[in-house]
Formats: sequence, structure tokens, C-alpha cells
Amino acid sequence: YLARVGNCMACHTTQGGAPFAGGRGIETPFGVVHTSNLTPDPAQGIGSWTSAEFWRAMHHGRSKDGRLLYPAFPYPNYTQVTRADSDAIFAYLRSVPPASEPNRAHALRFPYSTQAALGVWRALFFAPGAASAAADAAPAKTAEYDRGAYLVNGLGHCTACHTPRNALGATADAKAFNGGLIPVQNWYAPALNAAAEAGVKEWATDDVVALLKTGVAPHGSVLGPMAEVVFRSTQYLTDADARAMAVYLQALPQQAARATPAPYTAPPAAAMARGGKVYEQQCAQCHGDAGQGQAGAFPALASNRAVLLADPTNVVRVVLQGGYLPATAGNPRPHGMPPFQQTLG
Repeated sequence: YLARVGNCMACHTTQGGAPFAGGRGIETPFGVVHTSNLTPDPAQGIGSWTSAEFWRAMHHGRSKDGRLLYPAFPYPNYTQVTRADSDAIFAYLRSVPPASEPNRAHALRFPYSTQAALGVWRALFFAPGAASAAADAAPAKTAEYDRGAYLVNGLGHCTACHTPRNALGATADAKAFNGGLIPVQNWYAPALNAAAEAGVKEWATDDVVALLKTGVAPHGSVLGPMAEVVFRSTQYLTDADARAMAVYLQALPQQAARATPAPYTAPPAAAMARGGKVYEQQCAQCHGDAGQGQAGAFPALASNRAVLLADPTNVVRVVLQGGYLPATAGNPRPHGMPPFQQTLG
């Protein structure tokens, strides 16, 4: 269960490969990091590791041999995981079938490929055991809130995507949950603390739970990388844990109002006419003449905050490449949108 909450298999399994056998290349602005073999194979995996050595990797970001690990493995979040939960994950991984998949060398550019550079990065941006300042934000904590904070900031590593990164790939507590472009993937992870983006402060808690467990709710749905997170991870949350995460996310302090945008300037009439014709021919059949959508099938586009994001990256990607909700126990036959790249390109 905890390995699913942490979504370990998503990174540590290649397409068609043995579960947890590693080898997947994670593209970063600094090169490619290849995930390691987590099966109990004694030569290539963690079969010769102890629970203490696994804890050191989770909590301190150090491998069995003392090497510093690259933070593509989100130990800046996993450092908040308790020793008991780390030991439980280790015990589970020791129970999966061993696979002898060799560990692949990283392909990082100099100087990012050096342990010295990684040591400097850690000195600047990592402190073992550091809890997110966002976890202390609620004025009145409850056990449910604390559990949600632990899951969101620790195993769930939500800030890894929903927080902007600096030039060296680090996140900052001061900007936690402010949203940002996911490096290399070119998807925008919207802010979880802004009503205009993906904030859920005003939602019913049950609707937040539904989004986490099914990928769809009355006021929104998930696409892109978040669809994979729901498919592989959050749909398996217990009801209690999903609710705890929802309670925590609803308690996040909201971003200060952003600067007033520049006055709206209407596009040229020719562009509006062309856009209207394309919408009528390609979009209206599903989304309605006025963008009203069809409840339970096709989302409304009018006043849709995913469409109105200041960063249009996601909208452009979905239009060109299509978008598909995850198939979940609560939504086993989701609707999807076909790609229009060939039609509109």
C-alpha cells in the first residue's frame, strides 16, 4: 500500500519490464537519470541491503555504498517518511519477484555528473528530516490534517511537480504548491493554493476525495501526468487517507492576489472568425455551441479554469495530442479526447 502511495512502480519499472526492476530513463534539464532495480535480486537489486541502508536512502539520500543519490529520486520529500513506514516499504520490496535487470549508468552532463556538484546542491537545498513549512500552515491542526500533511508532503511528493524549480532544479518552501512547468515533460502543474488554478479550498471535501480516487469530480478532472498518478497511485488510497489529503489540501494558505493583468485586447477579427469556424467544426459537437459541455461526458470549456490558465501549455498539448482520464474503479470507462494535431497542424 505504501509503495503505491509513493508511486514507486511508475519510475522503477520500464514499459513491459519486470515490476520494480528499474532501468527507466528520467529526463532532466541536466541529462538522463536511470532508475535503480528495487527487486530483491542480490546482485542488481536490494537483496543484500538492510532495512537501515534502505532507510538511509529514503531519509538521507545516500545509497548502500555511500554514494549521494540524485534528487530525481524525490528524497527531499521522502526524508519526511517515518522509519516504520520505510521499513514496511522495504519489507514489501523484499517480497516481490527478483529480477536481474542491470542498473544503467546515468547520462548527465559535466559537472552535474559529479558527486562534488551533487554535494554542493545538497548543502544548498537539502536537510534530512526537514518538514515542509506548508505542513504547519493550518491554524488548528487535527490528526486528520496531520495525516494529510504527511502523505502530501512525504510519500505523495506532491510538491515535486506542483512547486516551481529554480535553475538548479530545487524547490523552495516559500513557493510550495505555487504551480510550475514540469521540467522537460512540458506540462504545467497548476497551483494547488490558487482558486484560479487547481486550488480546492472552496470544494466539498467529498469532491476532492473523488478527484483523487477516480480522476473526475463535479468541478474538474485530471489529464496528463496527473492522470498517471491517479491511475497508478491515488485511486488505491484508503477512504480515510484520501480524505486526510483532501482536508490538508483545502487548508493550504492561498496565494496572494497576483498583479492585475493587462487590459484585455481582442484578437484581430480574422483570427476570431477562423477560431470560431474551427470550434464549430471540431469542438462544438462534444463541448457544445457555447462551451457548456455535457455533464458526465464532456467537460464545459466556458469558465473552465484549466482552459483559462495564464500558461496555455496544457490546453495546447491536449488539443494537439489528445487527453485521457485514467481508468479507475470509480470511473472504469472514462471519456477521452482524440488528438487534433493532424487536423489542425
